[in-house]
Amino acid sequence: MGLEIERDHFEEGDYAPFRQQLDAGLDALRQLLERPGFGEGPPSLGVELELTLVDRLGRPLPLNQAVRRESRDPRVTLELNRFNLECNLRPSPLAGRPFEALRGELADALAVVRQAAEVHGAGVVMIGILPTLRAGDLQCSAMTDSMRFRALSAALAKRRREPIRLQISGADPLEMICDDVTFEGAATSMQVHLRVEPTGFARTYNAAQLAMAPVLAASCNSPTLLGHRLWEETRIALFMQAVDDRDRRARRRDKPARVSFGNGWVQSGALELFEKNVSLHAPLLPVVGSEDPISCVEGGGVPELDELRLHHGTVWHWNRAIYSPAENGHLRLEMRALPAGPSPSDMIANSAFLVGLVLGMAPDAERWIRTMPFEQAEHNFYRAAREGLSAQLLWPPAPGEAPVEVDARELVLELLPLARRGLDRARVDPQESEEQLAVIEARVRQGRTGAAWQRLALGALEPRLDRREALAALLEDYRKHSDGDQPVHSWPVAVGRSGLEKAF
Repeated sequence: MGLEIERDHFEEGDYAPFRQQLDAGLDALRQLLERPGFGEGPPSLGVELELTLVDRLGRPLPLNQAVRRESRDPRVTLELNRFNLECNLRPSPLAGRPFEALRGELADALAVVRQAAEVHGAGVVMIGILPTLRAGDLQCSAMTDSMRFRALSAALAKRRREPIRLQISGADPLEMICDDVTFEGAATSMQVHLRVEPTGFARTYNAAQLAMAPVLAASCNSPTLLGHRLWEETRIALFMQAVDDRDRRARRRDKPARVSFGNGWVQSGALELFEKNVSLHAPLLPVVGSEDPISCVEGGGVPELDELRLHHGTVWHWNRAIYSPAENGHLRLEMRALPAGPSPSDMIANSAFLVGLVLGMAPDAERWIRTMPFEQAEHNFYRAAREGLSAQLLWPPAPGEAPVEVDARELVLELLPLARRGLDRARVDPQESEEQLAVIEARVRQGRTGAAWQRLALGALEPRLDRREALAALLEDYRKHSDGDQPVHSWPVAVGRSGLEKAF
């Protein structure tokens, strides 16, 4: 987002002009949001999908720049680590058959990347965390050769003033010290974008904050990291810690983290989120452009707000507001917590459940949050990431009622009709809604998320193979099923490379 980065080192004198531009950008955005008709328009759906490149043995292959050049596709962009790429899928209107459009767009983009990858002997995997990663794959040499990424890494390290300490609980707890933000590159996600009109942004955002826990519980796909069995969605814990800019003293003082669930329910709208990010987080990349955003707005234009977008892009809340100057300016809600994979069918169903539930809850969002403390919604989110469908979540039985403890699996099944109503309200084709939510229902009834499948597969393989070999065999089977585009609840669990299968 925002300006291009043409250097990786900044002087102290760079920060004051940048902060002035942030303040001017906030003033311009405030005026823009007060402009009659700004941001109005039908909702649309967009997706960003992060991919991992692997060699024939399933090991990460650091060739993202070569594959991107080979693809010649503007949808394909570089990610932090050399073995990652991102596909920015073209958005489509939400009314009608948006998930059919998403399937076609995803299939086309994946075909382009796979064809380009094959030229360089690479394969493409959609998974929250690659099971075959080793610590040596995530050192500073893994970083993509980009001024932006080098500048970001240097800025985080300068503020943190100490190595990164990863501490993640699980069956095989992980504790290690790492020196570089490249450990974050192990985490790959599917980010869902929903265009939202400014007048309804606060209630839609709050609905997303509530909805994310049950949706994540049903979508987990990252149960291991560096050979350790950890959270059902370990990617959440990894990302939080790997880009933390706080030292131990700042953490003890509860200084807000750059990766977080947020800072309370939104009361007024999107501007509130931008203002909090400016007030609570120091700039990392103080690059100043030439635009005068106030003059642009007062002249009837739509400013780029490069500095504000650049700064906002370095605060990674799991749900965040996006300002875009495209299409005469608009706002989007970016929902960042879902993992990549397991299959295109699973990801499309996940996006349908998420968008439907958010839109289903949004009209009554004020009543939903009236009896739901923000801290409890935050607790639900992290518990869902740790325990998946086994999590116990506190949830209001109806808008305005006191929350009670409920099993995540039971809650998801109870919420599917509400998600269906949300999609109906957005004029999504009823048959398409039914098809996508049926995938979620089948997955949840069987308890077979991507994370659950990986745990079962690992357990079946380890009696015959050591952990490293078992994870490689697991990935081999995962890729076969993922490329076949069958939803994960239908995948068998192999017991070895012989092709024998055991039903669970």
